[in-house]
Amino acid sequence: MHTVVVGTAGVTASDVLAVARGGARIELSDDAVAALAAARGIVDALAAKPDPVYGVSTGFGALATRHISPDLRAQLQRNIVRSHAAGMGPRVEREVVRALMFLRLKTVCSGHTGVRPEVAQTMADVLNAGITPVVHEYGSLGCSGDLAPLSHCALTLMGEGDAEGPDGTVRPAGELLAEHGIAPVELREKEGLALLNGTDGMLGMLIMALADLDTLYKSADITAALTMEALLGTDKVLAPELHAIRPHPGQAASAANMAAVLKGSGLTGHHQDDAPRVQDAYSVRCAPQVAGAGRETMAHAALVAERELASAVDNPVVLPDGRVESNGNFHGAPVAYVLDFLAVAVADLGSIAERRTDRLLDKNRSHGLPPFLADDAGVDSGLMIAQYTQAALVSELKRLAVPASADSIPSSAMQEDHVSMGWSAARKLRTAVDNLTRVIAVELYAATRAIQLREGLTPAPASQAVIEAVRAAGVEGPGPDRYLAPDLAAADAFVRAGHLVAAAETVTGPLR
Repeated sequence: MHTVVVGTAGVTASDVLAVARGGARIELSDDAVAALAAARGIVDALAAKPDPVYGVSTGFGALATRHISPDLRAQLQRNIVRSHAAGMGPRVEREVVRALMFLRLKTVCSGHTGVRPEVAQTMADVLNAGITPVVHEYGSLGCSGDLAPLSHCALTLMGEGDAEGPDGTVRPAGELLAEHGIAPVELREKEGLALLNGTDGMLGMLIMALADLDTLYKSADITAALTMEALLGTDKVLAPELHAIRPHPGQAASAANMAAVLKGSGLTGHHQDDAPRVQDAYSVRCAPQVAGAGRETMAHAALVAERELASAVDNPVVLPDGRVESNGNFHGAPVAYVLDFLAVAVADLGSIAERRTDRLLDKNRSHGLPPFLADDAGVDSGLMIAQYTQAALVSELKRLAVPASADSIPSSAMQEDHVSMGWSAARKLRTAVDNLTRVIAVELYAATRAIQLREGLTPAPASQAVIEAVRAAGVEGPGPDRYLAPDLAAADAFVRAGHLVAAAETVTGPLR
């Protein structure tokens, strides 16, 4: 099994994906253990002094003015975890919780939090055992960290609350720890606070969304190319010299992908023989510009994620010179903004894909295709309602594009008076990415059927490879009306698993 070693310098996006989705094992590096011990020594020294230090010998948030005596500090740390584990609503997905815990461990191992090495090791042990704390949908405002979600994770380390075992059964966390020989953590000064104060949930969801969108943007380039082919459009608009004079790298990559898929097509430009068109509609002609802008958005979001992965997000933090200082690095604004930005790009990519699908189904705009791609129009409705479903998904994408980070709700008696709502931005982006997959699947279904209805014309080799692969996956081709939901589900699974990209790349080679 793949092993991820966590040191003091942060982790990579591929590390997060390996742990969250791949079940990779975790080890702590020697330098991380040394840094943990050194920072803990600083915290212990401060705890022994009479001067109040936030998070070490004081209360939290609006209660930070109270000095806590040494005999109550262990109780203070337990209490912050218990009281902050106040999430509500449905359970969050297992991969999100694993990413959340792993990213908190990443910050802990930076040596800037003051957590003991044994606490970090317990976090790794819980992840390695396949134990997943029960975390709920609601409870984070994305400032002072993803407080409630991280608190539910910390509760599991204490042997309290509920967690899911490796068999998928939810049970008391204490029982699961005992079965795997993991001793519950007895939290000391600063440790409870350090386990809760990070942007880890929203960052984990950003990293997974970027991974999914990398596949989906390639998928959208492929389906746009298939639609261009089915509509007998011209691929001249994909010429590299046209995109060189507007030098956006994402646009050039998208156009190159479409051109690679269409290489050798016997359909593109065919309309010029008997039904000249000066130019294709925007949804076809401008596909690289729209998808390219989304790719640029992804590149910016990836840069923010990379910086966040190299960050130690906590409050207060232990600095190399021995100071323990309060700060605002837990504010989720940098991550929240790009999560919302991505939701806008996702909505627009879904919107243009839906417009292309509608064009394929309209006999007045499809250049000779049967109405709704039906076998016997009137008796058969063809893909009419498949497009309705796609339109409903796109409408939902537009609602999900409304930014969460534009809102702020003051909390903690106005001490935390401006929050990022980054967790909410991440949750709606996950839904948007999920729905975009379905939107692309509908276009794939329509475009492959339309190409097969162009009898006597030969599609591009890459298009033919896609058609053959999607038919082998259980997505039926042209014919009389049938129960469509299973076909759409199979198309969705085909796109979701990356099989669409893989099929095209058997001919094109790696797409960009």
